[in-house]
Amino acid sequence: MFQSDLMNKAAILVAGGKGSRMGGPVAKQYLPIAGKPVLMHTLSLFFNLDPQIHLILVLPETDFEFWKSLCEANQFDIPHQLVAGGNTRFQSVRNGLDALPFNSGLVAIHDGVRPFVKPEVIENSFDQAEKSGSAIAVVELKDSIRKISDDGKSTFQERHYFRLVQTPQTFQIEKIKMAFEVTELPQFTDDATVYEHQGWEVSLIQGNLENIKITTPEDMEYAEFLASKQKTNR
Repeated sequence: MFQSDLMNKAAILVAGGKGSRMGGPVAKQYLPIAGKPVLMHTLSLFFNLDPQIHLILVLPETDFEFWKSLCEANQFDIPHQLVAGGNTRFQSVRNGLDALPFNSGLVAIHDGVRPFVKPEVIENSFDQAEKSGSAIAVVELKDSIRKISDDGKSTFQERHYFRLVQTPQTFQIEKIKMAFEVTELPQFTDDATVYEHQGWEVSLIQGNLENIKITTPEDMEYAEFLASKQKTNR
């Protein structure tokens, strides 16, 4: 499957948010899609692709017992390591990296609330990161875009020069751990920007449009549609 099947591989699924934009009492990562919580779909994707992969799930520490109760209720037994998140995504990812049981190999960092990434995107990310050090899933823009300046004026932008960034973002472990040793900066909006801060160029791979980040109630409705479509195509 992967170019080097003997290489250590891990995936860090980050789900440290409170889900305030969903508007309900339960954070988005625990809400059910097709009968089971979002995070279980995401964990299953990585496990089904490679049962030997080391899975780390980063959650708020106060949610650990709730998550364990969800796993018991859903008879969910895919092996994974729980790690406490930080106050920011940067801190949560760094905690996940610090918990890795090995110091070399490859690690995919993925939003836990992106349960519809295609398996071939994950596979391609590991293959590319093994070659070049990094692999960032992106998709083309379909809409026209404009740039807004500080004075409120807007200018047309050529959309073919831009990409929408997704996850997974996969890296050689030695490099990404070194990158995360720096002080957190405002421009660190994702893992690629942290890696790039070291002066290293990131490699882009093709993502998939269905790989949405579930954030709002409307996203949940679309997620149910995607899940039902997947079930029909099996």
